Amino acid sequence: MSKSRSWLMIFGLLSVAVVGYAFLADPAWSQPGADKVAVVEQQEPPAPADQQYIGNKQCAACHFDQFMKWKTSKHATSFDLLPAQYQADAKCLPCHTTGFGTPTGFKTAAASADLKGTGCEACHGPGSKHAEVCKQFANQKLSPAQDKLARDSIWKVLPKNVCVSCHMVQGHHDSATPPALRKP
Repeated sequence: MSKSRSWLMIFGLLSVAVVGYAFLADPAWSQPGADKVAVVEQQEPPAPADQQYIGNKQCAACHFDQFMKWKTSKHATSFDLLPAQYQADAKCLPCHTTGFGTPTGFKTAAASADLKGTGCEACHGPGSKHAEVCKQFANQKLSPAQDKLARDSIWKVLPKNVCVSCHMVQGHHDSATPPALRKP
């Protein structure tokens, strides 16, 4: 058997094994059962109440590497992808901005420039308390207790599968997106 054929066979077997394992091992990307949701919510305490959206620039002050990665992503430009006539459309803004429809979230492009696009707080929730709590830890290595305090002041990822709220249909086929903007 040739070397290339044996590599193809090994690759094929590994692929089958990985795919089989993914379906048997209850992958992270699968929808959790109702019994598992309660367990997940108990592991991470809820973020403090009465938070306000602070915008990506304030997040970047401490999380610069993450900010730079986000800045090159489609999430960062999701608002700019909207044609001008949809940049004030309430059906589009919940997914193409951060915090739209909340008291401190996105209002207009001029009034809320730092909340344009799907920013940090779209996934992690409003960050005002997190910024307030973490201000005292600027430029220091955190102890385990300080790290817990910082992490407990904001969601790692909002509960209830927040990603699905915008990514529930590929290319807007079954959504309220106007037919002219849907992908073929």
